[in-house]
Amino acid sequence: MLHICFSHHLSELKIVLLGSTDGGKSSSGNTILGREEFDTRGRTAQCVKRQGQVAGRQVTVVEAPGWWMDHQLEETTELTKNEIELSVSLCPPGPHTLLLVIRVDKPFTGTEKKSVQDHLELLSERVWSHTIVLFTRGDWLGDTPIEQHIESEGESLQWLVEKCGNRYHVLNNEKREDHMQVTQLMEKIEEMVAANRGHHYEMERQRIEILEENRRRDEERVKERMMKVKIEKVKIERESLRSQMGDSLHLSELRIVLLGYIGPGKSSSGNTILGREEFDTVGRTAQCVKREGQVAGRQVTVVEAPGWWMNVSLNQTPNMTKEEIELSVSLCPPGPHALLLVMRVSTPFREAEKISMQEHLELLSERVWSHTIVLFTCGDWLGDTPIEQHIESEGKSLQWLVEKCGNRYHVLNNEKREDHMQVTQLMEKIEEMVAGNRGQHYEMERQRGEIMKAA
Repeated sequence: MLHICFSHHLSELKIVLLGSTDGGKSSSGNTILGREEFDTRGRTAQCVKRQGQVAGRQVTVVEAPGWWMDHQLEETTELTKNEIELSVSLCPPGPHTLLLVIRVDKPFTGTEKKSVQDHLELLSERVWSHTIVLFTRGDWLGDTPIEQHIESEGESLQWLVEKCGNRYHVLNNEKREDHMQVTQLMEKIEEMVAANRGHHYEMERQRIEILEENRRRDEERVKERMMKVKIEKVKIERESLRSQMGDSLHLSELRIVLLGYIGPGKSSSGNTILGREEFDTVGRTAQCVKREGQVAGRQVTVVEAPGWWMNVSLNQTPNMTKEEIELSVSLCPPGPHALLLVMRVSTPFREAEKISMQEHLELLSERVWSHTIVLFTCGDWLGDTPIEQHIESEGKSLQWLVEKCGNRYHVLNNEKREDHMQVTQLMEKIEEMVAGNRGQHYEMERQRGEIMKAA
């Protein structure tokens, strides 16, 4: 009788969309609200909240940023984890349901199961009684019942569905005119609310207060960091360093070395900088690669040094890799104007990564830091979120690195190579750094350089 009592039509529904980066959360939000409210062109790094009238109900939908489906919780950035936790506080007093968005056309193995479980349980074990699995790409099923897919997919997906109390629904976001699929979803949500005795999901108030305070603190630090960068730029201009380099900071020649761990996109960044396919992005290079070209009116030389494993110490790196890192700066004589320390904005940066980065860079001496800029790749991961928000959220290790580089950093989206402005701005930042170094390039000790060349 209790179930029947609570299964009446609710005048208001609050929904949070959770899941992987490519699961179709934004499209599902648009299908639910019946119009284009969420941007489907790129990822959002922070929660997005939208509202509308749906089938006689006032519906609030919050989309939380996604994680990589094959990545575990420790591989997810702090900003993403914080936003997942904060998502449930954006529709107070809490969401009626969390829709866990899963693509029906992709395998769901033990890796995905562990990833989903860990990310969802950021919100506590209680989250499962308020969660429905929302399968997207419903057109992929054709006439096959979703139940047949669940059974054929195997133990991991069956576990997930059962963990959610056998609550699931299929959406075809390519068939938005089919309003019945949304109506049926609303009814399933109301049935779940009835089973939960009318209760919504609510996170511990103390945890929400901590998260909100952390966010406010980070926002203040974001403003401070932006101001530091502006002050440094003005300082360079006021010290009349332009006059030492001519009438402007513009250099006719720029020499750049790309450094970093394996996999952050050094080769892709080199191609973006030069505006064409010069570096091989298919595999790792074991030796330095040097390429040249004309960029924004400058003769640009780019040297890519081989990478090291992200969180290993220097003594675990092969001697050949260490020698190539040292040799890299001698391949653009008399020395590079800038060393670009390449790292993915979508990857956590903690104490182990900090130690590894410091040890490998200081193969080139302590002086290297005054000629280094942090180059964040995977800029599309940020969406409209400023890079400073990521830096502050990620914590002390990344903040240390950025400050060690004199608060010099830049973001590249190597998927958007036609955006030449991002390269032009990078060139300008390099020239400002050169001005701050009184026109000097980085130069390794001559004796060490001669030893490396002879070797």
